Amino acid sequence: MKFDSSANAVSKKSLSLLMPAAVGCLLLASATLASGGDWAQYRGANHDGICTEELLATWPKKGPRIVWNAPTPGGFSCFSVGGGLACTLVLNGDQEACVALNAATGKQVWSVQLGSSKYDGGGDTGAKDNKGGDGPRSTPTIDGGRVYVLSAQLALFCLDAKTGKEIWKKDLCQELGGKMIRWQNATSPVMDGDLIFVCGGDGGALAAINKKDGSVAWKGSTETLTHASPIVATILGVKQVIFFVKSGLVSVEPATGKELWRYAFSFKVSTAASPVVSGDIVYCAAGYGVGSGAAKIAKSGDKFTATELWRKEGKEALCNHWSTPVCKDGYLYGAFSFKQFGTGPLKCVEVATGKEMWSKDGFGPGGVVLVGNNFLGLSDTGELVLVEASPEGYKELGKFQAVQGKCWNTFAISNGCVYVRSTKEGACLNVSGR
Repeated sequence: MKFDSSANAVSKKSLSLLMPAAVGCLLLASATLASGGDWAQYRGANHDGICTEELLATWPKKGPRIVWNAPTPGGFSCFSVGGGLACTLVLNGDQEACVALNAATGKQVWSVQLGSSKYDGGGDTGAKDNKGGDGPRSTPTIDGGRVYVLSAQLALFCLDAKTGKEIWKKDLCQELGGKMIRWQNATSPVMDGDLIFVCGGDGGALAAINKKDGSVAWKGSTETLTHASPIVATILGVKQVIFFVKSGLVSVEPATGKELWRYAFSFKVSTAASPVVSGDIVYCAAGYGVGSGAAKIAKSGDKFTATELWRKEGKEALCNHWSTPVCKDGYLYGAFSFKQFGTGPLKCVEVATGKEMWSKDGFGPGGVVLVGNNFLGLSDTGELVLVEASPEGYKELGKFQAVQGKCWNTFAISNGCVYVRSTKEGACLNVSGR
């Protein structure tokens, strides 16, 4: 599928719908989209994979209603939804492209090429024709009539949300003194207020970029980027940005970059799942035999400390390869496996102890989003499941084949709809009950 990559005008040729939707369903979707909240960046507004909307607690026998389908060739980028757009990154020949779709209809609004789609270093992608990877893995951020995109080559773009026209662009390696890492960038531009938090590659600086003009607001310590996106969280009443870099977890003040605390964590080959915060506990994990661990954060005066609660290491240890779990009431829910494609389990794990509460095979490295007392999980084969978020056991409330293709990513929930995609197609599913 080739996309119109003009950055200056709305595309006249829309994406073809792979599955027709009734006019009534589209009108319903439009009404729903106008009444709820946006999911405008990777893992949602609070960087935690938690949806605060009231959605269906059980599904009809036929599953959620499909509002639209559209091709999304290549990559593990997720959808961000805001301002009437659903944005993601795809492969367009030998280029990465940011594509904006009409969130209500799935029709293409614009597409902009970002640069080379080369992903070196090999990689166990399961794609014989693409040894370097299946495409872009970063997820756009939508804010204030703009779309912010971080390419595989660590180029940070600010695009006009209406047209895709470039407003500014920054080469983060050049600006922050780093170089490219193996398999290129997979992190997403994480925004809080007027700042975008990034790391400048291998040996680059941790930094905050001003969203208005792309200027560097601050540069902090020198670190090596991993494939894990940072998060913004409030711990013990203090907002902080937590980077998961090669040395481990580094927490800093958002406004200044002042370091608050560190938690040393092993690195081997790649780290890709973001940290997870539960009260004053921070959990992290990595594949390739590294395993997982959790640290308890304490504060005395203005000084923070991080004390390890537990660590599980080795090939058989509890780990998340690149699928970040969600947390509810002190329990983690997510895809805990390493290269168990199509078979890896969903698990519930007590965050304070690392104790496994239950496990259910047949999921693989997909994504999860918490919704009230339940969570939605997307398997690596595109099957969407609705599960009760309880440590008492696995209780499935619904199952639906949402898309065809490979899904090594998470998804968005906005205004009563789930926006999910694979390496082949994207879909909007109505789960609002309206």
